[in-house]
Amino acid sequence: MEEKSKKDHRVLLNQGEENELEVFGYQTQNLRRAFCLTVSVLTCGVLLLVFYWRPQWSVWASCISCPLEEADTILLRTTDEFQRYMRKKVICLYLSALKFPISKNPEEPLVADCHSVINQAVLKPELKLRCIQVQKIRYVWDNVEKRFQKVGLLADSYSCYDIHHMFGLGLTNEEQEVRRLVCGPNAIEVEIQPIWKLLIKQVLNPFYVFQAFTLTLWLSQGYIPYSVAIIILSVLSIVLSVYDLRQQSVKLHNLVEGHNKVQVKIIVKDKGESIPVTKTPLPHVEDTMPWKSRSAEDHRKHILFCGTEVIQVKPPGQGPVRAVVLQTGYNTAKGDLVRSILYPRPLNFKLYSDAFKFIVFLAGLGLVGFFYALGVYVYHGVSPGDTAAMALLLLTVTVPPVLPAALTTGIMYAQKRLMKKKIFCISPQRINMCGQINLVCFDKTGTLTEDGLDLWGTVPTADNCFQEVHSFTSGKALAWSPLCAAMASCHSLILLDGTIQGDPLDLKMFEGTAWIMEDCNVDYYDIRTSDANIIIKPGPKASWSPVEAITVLRQFPFSSSLQRMSVVAQLSGEGHFHVYMKGAPEMLAKFCRSETVPKNFPQELRNYTVQGFRVIALAHKALSVGKLSEVESLSREKVESELTFLGLLIMENRLKKETRPVLKELSEACIRTVMVTGDNLQTAITVAKNSEMIPPGSQVILVEASEPEEYAPASVTWQLVENQDNGPGINETYINMGSSSVPAGEKGSCCHFAMSGKSYQVLFQHFNSLLPKILVNGTIFARMSPGQKSSLVEEFQKLNYYVGMCGDGANDCGALKMAHAGISLSEQEASVASPFTSKTANIECVPQLIKEGRAALVSSFGVFKYLTMYGIIQFIGTALLYWQLQLFGNYQYIMQDIAITLMVCLTMSSTHAYPKLAPYRPAGQLLSPPLLLSVLLNTCFTCIVQICAFLYVKQQPWYCEVYRYSECFLDNLSNFSTNMSFGRNWTRNATLVPGSILSFEGTSLWPITTINCITVAFIFSKGKPFRKPIYTNYIFLLLLISALGITVFIFFSDFQDIYQGMELIPTITSWRVSILVATLIQFCVAFFVEDAILQNRELWLLIKKTFGFCSKSQYRKWQKKLAEDSTWPPTNRTDYSGDGKNGSYVNQGYESPEQIPKGKLKWGGQTTEQHFWTRL
Repeated sequence: MEEKSKKDHRVLLNQGEENELEVFGYQTQNLRRAFCLTVSVLTCGVLLLVFYWRPQWSVWASCISCPLEEADTILLRTTDEFQRYMRKKVICLYLSALKFPISKNPEEPLVADCHSVINQAVLKPELKLRCIQVQKIRYVWDNVEKRFQKVGLLADSYSCYDIHHMFGLGLTNEEQEVRRLVCGPNAIEVEIQPIWKLLIKQVLNPFYVFQAFTLTLWLSQGYIPYSVAIIILSVLSIVLSVYDLRQQSVKLHNLVEGHNKVQVKIIVKDKGESIPVTKTPLPHVEDTMPWKSRSAEDHRKHILFCGTEVIQVKPPGQGPVRAVVLQTGYNTAKGDLVRSILYPRPLNFKLYSDAFKFIVFLAGLGLVGFFYALGVYVYHGVSPGDTAAMALLLLTVTVPPVLPAALTTGIMYAQKRLMKKKIFCISPQRINMCGQINLVCFDKTGTLTEDGLDLWGTVPTADNCFQEVHSFTSGKALAWSPLCAAMASCHSLILLDGTIQGDPLDLKMFEGTAWIMEDCNVDYYDIRTSDANIIIKPGPKASWSPVEAITVLRQFPFSSSLQRMSVVAQLSGEGHFHVYMKGAPEMLAKFCRSETVPKNFPQELRNYTVQGFRVIALAHKALSVGKLSEVESLSREKVESELTFLGLLIMENRLKKETRPVLKELSEACIRTVMVTGDNLQTAITVAKNSEMIPPGSQVILVEASEPEEYAPASVTWQLVENQDNGPGINETYINMGSSSVPAGEKGSCCHFAMSGKSYQVLFQHFNSLLPKILVNGTIFARMSPGQKSSLVEEFQKLNYYVGMCGDGANDCGALKMAHAGISLSEQEASVASPFTSKTANIECVPQLIKEGRAALVSSFGVFKYLTMYGIIQFIGTALLYWQLQLFGNYQYIMQDIAITLMVCLTMSSTHAYPKLAPYRPAGQLLSPPLLLSVLLNTCFTCIVQICAFLYVKQQPWYCEVYRYSECFLDNLSNFSTNMSFGRNWTRNATLVPGSILSFEGTSLWPITTINCITVAFIFSKGKPFRKPIYTNYIFLLLLISALGITVFIFFSDFQDIYQGMELIPTITSWRVSILVATLIQFCVAFFVEDAILQNRELWLLIKKTFGFCSKSQYRKWQKKLAEDSTWPPTNRTDYSGDGKNGSYVNQGYESPEQIPKGKLKWGGQTTEQHFWTRL
């Protein structure tokens, strides 16, 4: 019973999806709620603040757990590594509020679709349903399934027949109202965040709250100048953050608002919009197969996506064109993109988590100081009020209030430098992450290569042989032939307001014929046309043609899974019809009569593809039908058969001139580069070799994985791709099916895997344990869908790579969003999802971003180390003075806090990035041995020097306790200086009360702590190899020199006004020189230790090697394992998912058990293996 109750209390929401959540049910208890309210009032709102930071505590304090069916409060927790909590109230909706009567009979469904969750969610006779709204998505409580379910989308389980039968005639008005109430408005509305709300979110940050407490305490103690300076800086920082967030909110609102309007008319699309795409109706077939499964990979051709602009409609028969709504509002693909921008994943970056731990440590150190101060002041019998004030003062010394402003300043400098290079950033926190990038994924077309394709030539056929190549660069028009007719007619181009629109490849091919397209307003006496037909005529520059015009009567659209398209056309002056087809050469050859395909077809095709050309084949046949009505009823299978092979169309996609140098620069910096493209695999391999992404002499292994069949498990085949020199200028690539293998000396690092998206999907599902081994050396991923690109980036991240993604298309949006640093080369859809956008449309932005990221990361580390040491230096000095109930004077603190620390923090990060990428990355963790040792050793050095000075000054013959023996002190002043005269008012602060200033200890410690602050700033401002040398940061260097000069001048001057203003006591010159020498020695030792030992990379590598320390990164571990494996990489063999070597694995996160045939779920055991091999 208890287990059942626990199960009813918790369920999973969006199981298996990226936004999976745990849901817990709670009921509010009025007594508990009243108690929490009382405590909140008594603590002046502190409890409310804690509940704001920790919403789960609020729920646990005021509610009790209960089954979800009875809950009025829901607690949600993410299932990722962050375990974030959200609190939601359960909302009740009443259908009785609708204007028409609703049947209360439980047997009567509310909507026609009897399987709809709406019917299962509404309680009758109350006509009530319970729901929650989570990140813009509405979930209703399913009373049958006993869980929350998403509404506003049509289930994928419906068959084509179901959709036509249930929704073909549309919905009744009553059903529309019910769905509108339950599902919410069908709109993607992004509200502009009010400034007050953004301001409150910023101000209630835990660090700003602690900062407010610190500044309040300091102001109460009269420390006004520095407090005011920090307040001004903090206000500026908050205002800039709020302004930035507000601008992003306005930009997203305007972008979504501009795309929410759908126009249904024929217009010319704006420049930069997607090209027109032909959509076809859902098949009207009577079966139970889910409609997506029936359409397989081509289900998208039946879908009008959110934001689609309908520019032309051609009804297939009588009546209007109808569309069934599949998803509404934020359930759409576009809504999902907007939600991902509104609710981004938290940054899982070590720097930020380590920074929090460091601050906690400093706060802990401050807490130690708090109790130390309490002990000292209570022991001396100081009043409780003064004791508490001084103890709290020491508590706040260790955590510098300038820390958030200092870290923000460094990122702002980097962002400003990026803007000068035309790289714009909407997520500044990711700049530091760019400094850790060690793998970059590139899209191919438009990123590595030029956007469009250029016509290179045609290779016609005659008498079963390839003929002479027609080159388009020769300037000669393409001669009339069936090949020319196919190029002119076999495309999906449309004419809109006199402008030809469509796929760029089709457009290039059509332009190559020099023919033109006309509206259907000219009636040719021998061509039966309709408004839906396209007429094509020879243009002024076209070669002579016996045909006046071609009319395209029917079109079978291009399909990525079929890899072909075809049209039925009629030539003017002829009474019969022709079929023209174009598509992938290997695919099209299968539909041609074998006697028409040249025998050397495979060799000729390979000759062009290995050179990086895009090759399209064309075919033709004459139809035997004579009536137009018969053409309309022809099936695609009948049309696309027994064709005559016409020849090849060769197109080239040139590399951008910046591609090769950038890839070389990244390679020299030991940054992996990977190609992730939707293009052909062979073309991708060739482009990778031409761009030297795959270095000369490296081996390429083609990984081809196959789905499981009825009696055979999934398999993966490894084929070695080899190079052969076929003469000058041509390096032929072919797949070796023989028995050769990778030479022993060339295994591992020089091996590159290449695969298609289909193979990646099979590996992901059935060879999950093998996938990391492939990814460690995977370089080419071709024919990848947008979802597969995102999945690949995520898998690289699981191997602990810091992944950058550079792309230019809408199909890259998911990957750009998923990567640690997504860089869009487009100003369209991709730029909305991408943290970085480059106005320069080439990949030069990638190394520039990495350089700035490294410089920003090193600056952040330097600032953090400096502020840590600054807090510790002040803490040690103040703690020593507390021993005798003293502290530094206000102006002494001002000198350190404003003249040095504040100025250092504002200028330390302005050092520019080093122009050359180093072959290694900067440290990515604050809690790394070099950094911890740096802070620890510098703490030891300053501790030793300050304690020695504190104790040694007491041993001097001229020393006296000023606050106890002021008369003796005044009588002996002549021993220290002959240039100053002092009055009795000199000792006005030298009394035994908390806050006494004048003392020889304070006078000795102040120059040590001040100069120490200056020297650590210099030591931590490391230049090469990630930043330019420190002397290039002129303002920073000038400030350090000025601060050092002023400090030495104050210490050695004999001016009464300066000493009296700074609350110092004059000492003999030899003592001052001793103090200066001590600080100089400390600087020399600290600089040597930092530069020669702690920053000595070779030394640390030697230590790691000597003691056997290994990297914790998963990809490093795999590289080490595979380097020791003599059988890796495999070549020219086939592995099966049940052979025991790679482990059988069906990834349940990829597809649900309902989608996996039962036979597949059994594979992986010994039984399947024996059964399979027995059949063989």
